[in-house]
Amino acid sequence: MSIEQRFDYIVVGSGSAGAVVSARLSEDPTKRVLLLEAGGRDRNPWIHIPIGYYKTMFNPNTSWNYETEPEDTVDGRAVLWPRGKTLGGSSSINGLLYVRGQHADYDHWRQLGNAGWGWDDVLPYFKKSENQERGGDELHGEGGPLSVSNIRLNHELCEAFIAAGQEAGIKRNDDFNGPDQEGVGYFQMTERNGLRCSTAVAYLRDAEKRPNFEVITHAQVSKVLLENKKAVGIEYIRKGQVYVAKASGEVILSAGAIGSPQILQLSGIAAGDMLKSKGIEVQHDLTGVGKNLQDHLQVRMIYKTTKPVSINSAIRNPFKKAMMGLEFMFKRSGVLTIGAGQAGGFVKLMPGVDEPDMQFHFMTMSADKPGEGLHKFSAFTSTVCQLRPESRGHIEIKSSDPTEKPGLYPNYLSDDADCRFFVEALKYGRNVVAQPSLQAYVSEEFEPGLHVQTDDELLAHTRKKATTVFHPVGTCKMGTDNDTSAVVDERLRVRGIEGLRVIDASIMPTLVSGNTNAPAIMIGEQGADFIKADAR
Repeated sequence: MSIEQRFDYIVVGSGSAGAVVSARLSEDPTKRVLLLEAGGRDRNPWIHIPIGYYKTMFNPNTSWNYETEPEDTVDGRAVLWPRGKTLGGSSSINGLLYVRGQHADYDHWRQLGNAGWGWDDVLPYFKKSENQERGGDELHGEGGPLSVSNIRLNHELCEAFIAAGQEAGIKRNDDFNGPDQEGVGYFQMTERNGLRCSTAVAYLRDAEKRPNFEVITHAQVSKVLLENKKAVGIEYIRKGQVYVAKASGEVILSAGAIGSPQILQLSGIAAGDMLKSKGIEVQHDLTGVGKNLQDHLQVRMIYKTTKPVSINSAIRNPFKKAMMGLEFMFKRSGVLTIGAGQAGGFVKLMPGVDEPDMQFHFMTMSADKPGEGLHKFSAFTSTVCQLRPESRGHIEIKSSDPTEKPGLYPNYLSDDADCRFFVEALKYGRNVVAQPSLQAYVSEEFEPGLHVQTDDELLAHTRKKATTVFHPVGTCKMGTDNDTSAVVDERLRVRGIEGLRVIDASIMPTLVSGNTNAPAIMIGEQGADFIKADAR
């Protein structure tokens, strides 16, 4: 027996885009909006302390803890893919970096035929969402719900990294979201007064006060309900009970690059042959669902220091650890306010590129992976990340069971260009660390280690150690009528199904050149406006 509810709009997923979409739709008091979240509420205090991502990213209470299928291209490894399992989705457990990507990324989307997605089109939505600590201007917003703040920790290793980058020929850049992304400098964070500003904090706190807005957590969506190729509602399971929520307006999937294609496939919207092999009745043969998977890959370079200046050392000193807590408590600054990158940079690495194709993330600490303890020695980490990989993968459900995690096949390093990139990136990363300002702090290269020297050795190390930057996108690709792999059109409507949209990072035709949280929020803002305009 199912319990039926009725709304104007139903949004599935409260993450970086879904919180935005649902909150914006609820601004119209005449529309009843339901937001379904498979995880719980964001009550874990470590969610709101920025450095707490180290404790939440792999915590099964706050993360879905996906794993990719083992692939030979990464030495037979399964790569961990944390995704947010709470209000705010991955914006509640991510590394907090506010990076929009390059202007050219969006102009490329428009060149692919996606009208309304060029840089000039998306900039107003970035600005609409933003409350920039430095104030508004032609590129930055002021007064929006999402707080964007300067870093609140001064550290000599960050200064040394920035100086070393300049010594290596990289220009200084104090705003990676300004006119030009290229350069080395400090990241800005999605923080408000030293606390994480997730989309739950930015958008849902006020929206939940509206009588026309309802949020239901621990709601596992099993399928989209269809009638004559029109989405009319959602079926979901909560505490063992089956519920049906009907939508008189639209159903919006904002469950992310894993969840949105999974729900479409469970609903019978995907490649027909694949659906039949899982015992699912084909409702609409849409071959692109789950395809076009792209993700940022990185390799960590870890260096032991000549003196105990890193966070590794400070955290092991009881007095310094207590002072960190007091600084955060009374000043909302210091170590507890940092994210997954304090300083960083964007550089042009490979021959012939017009825009930066590599990103540095620099941190004044080191670990084997987030979620594990810091190393017992003083060290810093400088990662090299490929911004525009050529490799493409896919996501595919394993059965008709909505609680079974889908198979994730990123196909990392399957393209020769990606392999060549990381060989050169590791060489470039070493060159920056070798500059006088940073070399003065280095006692030993811990990873990759000086025994890794030849191109073959560097590539082998990459296959063994490379890991995700947690940016899967593209699995519900936006495209034109003549693109058979496209899942949604330029207004994010699912092709061939009325009343159904996908609004999240899965619609990206190509991966943006940087962290994906800010672009996902932008997609949520623009998608909500599409719905409002089309309803008129």
